[in-house]
Amino acid sequence: MGEESLKKRKGEHKGREDRQSIQSHEPQTMNLQKQVGLVSGICMIVGTIIGSGIFVSPKSVLANVEAVGPCLTIWAACGVLATLGALCFAELGTMITKSGGEYPYLMEAFGPIPAFLFSWTSLLVTKPSSFAIICLSFAEYASAPFYPGCDPPQVVIKCLAAAAIVVITIVNSLSVKLGSYLQNFLTAAKMIIVTIIIVSGIVLLAKGKTENFKDSFKDSKISVSSISLAFYNGLWAYDGWNQLNYITEELKNPYRNLPLSIIIGIPLVTVCYVLINISYFTVMTSTELLQSQAVAVTFGDRVLYPASWIVPLFVVFSTLGSANGTCFTAGRLVYVAGREGHMLKVLSYISVKHLTPAPAIIFYGAIAIIYIIPGDIDTLINYFSFAVWIFYGLTVLGLIVMRFTKKELRRPIRIPIIIPVIVTLVSILLVLAPIISAPELAYLYCILFILSGLIVYVLFVHFKFNWPQKISKPITMHLQMLLEVVPEEEVTP
Repeated sequence: MGEESLKKRKGEHKGREDRQSIQSHEPQTMNLQKQVGLVSGICMIVGTIIGSGIFVSPKSVLANVEAVGPCLTIWAACGVLATLGALCFAELGTMITKSGGEYPYLMEAFGPIPAFLFSWTSLLVTKPSSFAIICLSFAEYASAPFYPGCDPPQVVIKCLAAAAIVVITIVNSLSVKLGSYLQNFLTAAKMIIVTIIIVSGIVLLAKGKTENFKDSFKDSKISVSSISLAFYNGLWAYDGWNQLNYITEELKNPYRNLPLSIIIGIPLVTVCYVLINISYFTVMTSTELLQSQAVAVTFGDRVLYPASWIVPLFVVFSTLGSANGTCFTAGRLVYVAGREGHMLKVLSYISVKHLTPAPAIIFYGAIAIIYIIPGDIDTLINYFSFAVWIFYGLTVLGLIVMRFTKKELRRPIRIPIIIPVIVTLVSILLVLAPIISAPELAYLYCILFILSGLIVYVLFVHFKFNWPQKISKPITMHLQMLLEVVPEEEVTP
């Protein structure tokens, strides 16, 4: 009944949609529309990767190696690894042109169980908790100027973070174009502060401020565990290099724009990260950098005074951009999992008016708000970022497997097989290193949580018990009418 009434409402919009179709010479169907071009693609990558990390905590890499030389080397090496990983994802994304990031690739390579475990872990923990963390850091920066000399109250931070999640969720539910325009604007704002810091650093270097770079490898602490932990922290700042693969179905000309966005976007971020770190070291010694609460603010106070207020302002823009990019792409994972029957069916429905996966984005925003309530979830992120690398490694291994098992698939991009082999080996190292160097029960809990998805899969996906469907049918019907959403139309090739 819900579906029928919505079909009628859809008929009311038909006249307007027909006019749109005549103007664009393309039939308007109930599917996600291809509205993301090359510039928006690059902005999505750059804007999601550069969050608050490089402005707030580049000290986490330095803390593990304790010297300027190895620190800069690791930032550059992390960029190279992120580029190699993204090249693997470029081949996967042009070979299997479905949205949802790793999900459709794991489904194609290994079948539904690893794909379900990925969506289970991502949807309930890794994606919403990182969205919540980004919004919490936005809230801290945004509220700091109103509480000079003391920390803002936790209630204020949490309410601001929740408000940011609500606004970003609404924007992305209303329009794909609006979400990508907001991303383009926030990325432009972010690049302004990145440019200011880099240019200031180059000017200071030209004036001869090079004393912190002398004997830059002296007193460094280099061991397998320290390097792998430094890599871990560096790669967290690069996380987001696979964002475009979540929205492949909405890219205009994905065969051209997906690889081009990756080849331009990630090396650009790498160069920015290395140059920003060099700029920091022109005005701070290693010890001062490690003692600083927020490194970019310290840099601003020393170099840009009296205009140092622009640093926290632009960091606010930067965190908002990262949060918007995360929401824009992760909502598509919920949508694709719902479409495959691995989540509630209503999550794969599309808004009649806006042609966005509105239920999926709202679901994702709601879970992120739940993660804001406990407050300190940084520790949770540390334990689950190793879970992220389990799935990165599995996905790239899937690329190697499909070279032999799916030879018939068309590959517009074919990278040398040594690249996925390197990425797979590094991800194995990144998963094992923290467990070996600092074993903690939390890693065991994390693996148990991932495996608990098997129970859910067997009960609700494999055996398809009737009682959950009886409960969810009326809920789905009412949500359909409330949100004005309908199932996606099958696209006939």
